[in-house]
Amino acid sequence: MRPILLSLILLLTALSARAEGERAGDFDYYVMALSWSANWCALEGDARNSPQCDTSEDHGWILHGLWPQFHRGYPSFCQTAKRPPSRGMTADMADIMGTGGLAWHQWKKHGTCTDLSASDYYDLSRKAYATITRPAIFRKLDRAVKLPASVVEDAFLKDNPDLTRNSITITCRQGYIQEARICLSKELSPVPCGREVIKDCSLRDAIFTPLR
Repeated sequence: MRPILLSLILLLTALSARAEGERAGDFDYYVMALSWSANWCALEGDARNSPQCDTSEDHGWILHGLWPQFHRGYPSFCQTAKRPPSRGMTADMADIMGTGGLAWHQWKKHGTCTDLSASDYYDLSRKAYATITRPAIFRKLDRAVKLPASVVEDAFLKDNPDLTRNSITITCRQGYIQEARICLSKELSPVPCGREVIKDCSLRDAIFTPLR
């Protein structure tokens, strides 16, 4: 077999194995994703009849997830010997994650890569969520507005002096403000985001909807 062909086969085999689930605990930092609930509901949650979007709820910035991240790329669906969370454990996360279903999905895709138990992963997620002040100004909106995505970033920076512009990025989806993604060390201190994460939304007229 030609050396070049053999090298290609070995490379593809390695990539395939990596795609099946990386080693738990092997990552560089965390990305904490905060999603504005009303925008998610407008985009897809209402169509799903998600309980997160019920008018009785008062969700603002919810915790989409705490994601282990490499400086380039990220691990997912890692092989782990840790027991999966119970239904009660995931339900207990709904106050900050919107639904227990999201909490389960985040454990399966991302929590398994932390090498933490499910309980410790959720505790760390809750701790990370508490380290960031979610700007109260967005809870005061009484109607949908259009604004530059940079305004959302500025609001987070104003209320969180330890953050810098290279440790937070704002994403958009289908013309809406989607998420604030904040890069944190394993000790949950702000760190610079990798180049694959720090891709700010450039919209100057992104839609931001008020609380339900």
